[in-house]
Amino acid sequence: MRAVDLIQKKRDGLELSSEEIKWLIEGYVAGTVPDYQMSALAMAIYFKGMSTREISDLTMNMVASGDQIDLSAIPGIKVDKHSTGGVGDKVTLILAPLVASFEVPVAKMSGRGLGHTGGTLDKLESIKGYQIEVTQEDFIKQVQETGVAVIGQSDNLVKADKLLYALRDVTATVDIIPLIASSVMSKKIAAGADAILLDVTVGEGAFMKTVEEARVLAQTMVDLGKAVGRKTVAVLTNMSQPVGTSIGNRLEILEALEILQGKGREDVTEFICELAQIMLGLADVEKTVAEVRQHIENGAALKKFEEMVQAQGGDLEDLYRPANVSHKVDVLAERDGYIVGLPALEFGLFAMKLGAGRAVKTDELDYETGIVFHKKVGDAVEKDQPIATIYANENISENMLTNFQKNVKIDDVSVNTKEIIEIIS
Repeated sequence: MRAVDLIQKKRDGLELSSEEIKWLIEGYVAGTVPDYQMSALAMAIYFKGMSTREISDLTMNMVASGDQIDLSAIPGIKVDKHSTGGVGDKVTLILAPLVASFEVPVAKMSGRGLGHTGGTLDKLESIKGYQIEVTQEDFIKQVQETGVAVIGQSDNLVKADKLLYALRDVTATVDIIPLIASSVMSKKIAAGADAILLDVTVGEGAFMKTVEEARVLAQTMVDLGKAVGRKTVAVLTNMSQPVGTSIGNRLEILEALEILQGKGREDVTEFICELAQIMLGLADVEKTVAEVRQHIENGAALKKFEEMVQAQGGDLEDLYRPANVSHKVDVLAERDGYIVGLPALEFGLFAMKLGAGRAVKTDELDYETGIVFHKKVGDAVEKDQPIATIYANENISENMLTNFQKNVKIDDVSVNTKEIIEIIS
């Protein structure tokens, strides 16, 4: 076979055979198919798409390109969760220990943030001493002993995805369903969990801008999971505004603690309890949302989070400390009314410029900076009332403040939002 022939075949809208896809992935990992040819193939896929069978073949050959984790030593049904990315998304920090507090093991490998989307690992690393690099043996042992672990992905897991994602990131081929689905599901399948909850975010702060696009992606990933015997459910969730009240690594840890203490916003707490109910159902543990919520109110979920932090070297005293910044600037409402828009993308980019996110993978983070919102979409606001506080380690210019305020949409009529748009199973 020749890579150029397979690129031409896909360019012309034809299906690649199982053998051709296997040859391409193996060759790419081995270095015999160069980056420039794989870039051309990714662009051909971007414009011509892939059939269900092609996506399945691509996914499973990516799984086979590296290690696969065997979690069979952990008793029970192991559950995992993945989000397609969002702004202020601290859901895993709360959801993983909440589910584990029902004695359902949660063995999760997470990622770092890039651009306007935040990474769970970055948030956890804002806790002094927290170790995300854990051996497979210690990962399994921790889940056996505490019921939950959230660690970084092994370098040997799904090698093809690491190579291909880096290529997609610089060739404008990230946001295409076959490549997103195969990237996500190859990692989830290789990570070894028995059941997977997929949080597919929708809106201007997400990869999928419309419900229709998100539905296709979700169904594709659910079908991939089921095809290899993994119980898989996808939830379409709203990413038109940031999740919760905070954006920024330390600030999101503090909000997660508030929610775990039963002090968080009602809408976010309810949303996470609904996700936990679905995740528990995948492990054949049937609970009502009210029963799930009891584990927040009685402290069981918080205790489990603290156990995980300690097990991975985190300092519990540092866990609860406030964000340490040199500047806190309140943003005031310019008129009376209701908040009708807080565009997630714009505020994610604003937080990135404060140092809370990375423009490129080599950027260093400022774990302390970010934004805390005092009002969210649907809330009433009075003129000169604080809408948000900016946490920064540099002066906030008038121009930055103006840019922030212009993205806060206020109207005379309130709007309703819902976090969960649709469930796909």
